[in-house]
Amino acid sequence: MLIDLPLSIFLISSNQTPDIFYHFENKSIMKKIIYTTLLVLAFVSCKNQKTVTKGYQGQGKSAVVSTLSKPVQKQWKGIWSFDEETTFFSNDFESGRLNGITSDGNDHYTALITAENTPVNVSPWYAFKVWSKLPKTITIKMTYQDSRSRYYPKISKDGINFTPLDSLNFTAINKGTGTFGIKAAPEYVEIKVNIGQEPTFITAQELYGSTRVKSWIDSLSTKPFVTNYEIGRSRENRAMNLMEVSKESNKKAIMVISRQHPPEVTGFLAMKSFIETLTGDTPKAQTFRNNFNVYVVPLMNPDGVDNGNWRHNMGGIDLNRDWQDFNQPETQSVRDFLVKKELEGHTFVFGADFHSTWDDIYYPIDSTIIGSKGDIVFNWIDNITKRLPQKHTNIKPSTDIKPTMVSRNYFYVNHGMPAIVFELGDNTPRDFLKQKGKVAAEELMDLLLE
Repeated sequence: MLIDLPLSIFLISSNQTPDIFYHFENKSIMKKIIYTTLLVLAFVSCKNQKTVTKGYQGQGKSAVVSTLSKPVQKQWKGIWSFDEETTFFSNDFESGRLNGITSDGNDHYTALITAENTPVNVSPWYAFKVWSKLPKTITIKMTYQDSRSRYYPKISKDGINFTPLDSLNFTAINKGTGTFGIKAAPEYVEIKVNIGQEPTFITAQELYGSTRVKSWIDSLSTKPFVTNYEIGRSRENRAMNLMEVSKESNKKAIMVISRQHPPEVTGFLAMKSFIETLTGDTPKAQTFRNNFNVYVVPLMNPDGVDNGNWRHNMGGIDLNRDWQDFNQPETQSVRDFLVKKELEGHTFVFGADFHSTWDDIYYPIDSTIIGSKGDIVFNWIDNITKRLPQKHTNIKPSTDIKPTMVSRNYFYVNHGMPAIVFELGDNTPRDFLKQKGKVAAEELMDLLLE
């Protein structure tokens, strides 16, 4: 509210000598001047305030590294027995990782988790099962090679259905600082688990090894418009399976990949929902499939996944740094497939690479680089955000597209398709992952059908 001031005020004119003044007798004019001045000051003050950032801000610029194969320490797989062969631990299953386990007495055990090689991204994946001849409660201290405890434990009796460990049975040791990143994680954790004759799975994330992923692919392939086939072989000779959703007359297509990095299960789960929506029975999905083909490689790194690796393939390489030199057979398979399809007359109009990180975030190519061709990506993000306002997701566009190195850049530079790295949080609720994948598919169909 404006207050009354004396009837006469004096303002110094900026373009005249200081001793020349303007005398205002009109109170209404004075109030207008003061009100305008306050508005200007408020605007300048707001403009000069720092922008408040929230949520995960994304990783920094990726370093250019060699992708020539490096030695990998392949873990021993088998069964450890303790307490006169009454308590057992095993890592002998797809995606299992337990590098060592010791008994400390009084039903307390220490687990050691190490990486396939170093240097490596701090994604300390673990997966093992434990059982005993008699029911009891045990405590396990989780320790890691040059890392901290990133992944909250999941528990399962069948290796299929998982639930997070009850927080009452979880103790963080040497808690971290901050909100995101490995420094925010505790150095170690101790977990209490009730065990018996039936094995209990303890894992960093849900288990989706190559066998389970192939079963999912085969289940969708019962639809008449879905087929699957190998496009290559991994370094350990596992199949590089591609799922094709197609109509023979279509020449426009989208490319989707997932799981370049083995622990990134939440990205896979969102991708799974995304593809299930595109292959669904809705009128929109049917119309979409009448105009566009979909090509999907759900498991880019089958060796890394089945071996329980933290990050790399069995060539010891981060596959999402190999889209420039193509030294690894997994990236070569997708490159050769894309080239083959283009030679057959297909045009790729969109590319998505699903990943996981500390929290949901989008990595598109900056509009200053991609221009109007990238509008579909940013419109897609906007539309998803409008439909899912309950979870804030940051956007971090990249202006670095050469060397291509990462899949998104290769998709755009070499094949002209607008592309994005679509990241989901390690701890994003699973029902929301499914919803986000579904909404993302629906919004992309709408935009491509416009």
